[in-house]
Amino acid sequence: MQRAQRARDNPALDTAVRAANALDLPLVVHFGLHPGYPRSNLRHYAFLLDGVVETARAIEARGAAFAFRPYPDHSLVRFCEEVSPALVVGDENPLREPEGWRRSAAERLRVPFWTVDADVIVPTDHFDREEWAARTLRPKITRLLPRYLKRSPVTRVKRRWTRASKPRSAPIDPARLLATLPVDRSVAPVPGARGGTAAGLRVLARFLKRPLQRYHLDRNAPPLDGTSRLSAYLHFGHLGPHTVALAVRRTRAPRAAKQAYLEELIVRRELAVNFVARNARYDDVASAPDWGRRTLKRHARDARERIYSWDALEAGATEDRLWNAAQREMVTTGRMHGYMRMYWAKRLLDWTPSPAAAYRAAVQLNDRWELDGRDPNGYAGIAWAICGKHDRPWPPERPVLGFIRPMSASGAARKFDVEAYIARVERA
Repeated sequence: MQRAQRARDNPALDTAVRAANALDLPLVVHFGLHPGYPRSNLRHYAFLLDGVVETARAIEARGAAFAFRPYPDHSLVRFCEEVSPALVVGDENPLREPEGWRRSAAERLRVPFWTVDADVIVPTDHFDREEWAARTLRPKITRLLPRYLKRSPVTRVKRRWTRASKPRSAPIDPARLLATLPVDRSVAPVPGARGGTAAGLRVLARFLKRPLQRYHLDRNAPPLDGTSRLSAYLHFGHLGPHTVALAVRRTRAPRAAKQAYLEELIVRRELAVNFVARNARYDDVASAPDWGRRTLKRHARDARERIYSWDALEAGATEDRLWNAAQREMVTTGRMHGYMRMYWAKRLLDWTPSPAAAYRAAVQLNDRWELDGRDPNGYAGIAWAICGKHDRPWPPERPVLGFIRPMSASGAARKFDVEAYIARVERA
């Protein structure tokens, strides 16, 4: 278990349970806590660990053992040498580092190693090439939704471990682990932000009760009150997308509100997963479509508005008060409203020496401070904002941007009360 950190709505775990029952064998879920996940820090590990105790109990309630193995005892291959499995099942993650870990493990394991796409509703393998835009993916997903968007039965493992044979699990003490794990400690946990499935379900219930009712009207207007605030729970796998989508469908919210949210949750989110799975340069400006690459190259030497240092950007100390508020919101809360993320990333083109530098800065800031950093959604959003991924050319041609879609503070002011948003962030 790596990306899908939950006991329900987990196709990888469900597959493992069915396989164990077919083989008449017991099941153990291995969770290895690795402190070296790229660009992770104390903020991310604190949120992750909030859910581990709860997940362990829920998995054991399904009849499986839960083996928690923190660093330096986290190796899946060594664990398999210890328990001698008949079959290994893993959840998939399209990012290059965890995908590389899976390939390395598969080469070293002596038994079959299945992986299951537990992070989306329609499995990514249905789409074997990079999609051009949401409009090309939407009809394909819509056609397959009846097959995949349904509640899975919660099956239990029939064969139990004996007390003597049950694999060893380390004690799960989040406070002690956070104090001792060798992780980047320069980014503090977000006060009041709790991870885990139960916390995610509470956030979902809040969203269904009120913000969803006006989602189609309020989603592009910061602050975050009109959004679901579920991105971190989906990123860490504390909630599965089936749980969220089916809950939204069951509500009596206006049809337009439900359609708008399900478009974001299913089509746009799975477009991002497709981008990362099918484009090896997803965290680099080289991921740009051909037209975006050409227009950025043509304007790469245009005079920039101003070049800011990394420290100024990270501190939100630019001359743009709206941008500063978005950056400080991210640093303080681990979140940024989706509309502001687009504006925030685009402004970096004006303040860095090149499109490549703008892309790097956006990735580094997003992955460092966002609770849902290091995620396909983040990389796809940056690619859209900076180099036109999943978008089209927007004439007329402009300095620096070329044909990349522009966004401005004046445009933001037509959508929401910019001054109220800035004041709210500054008061926090």
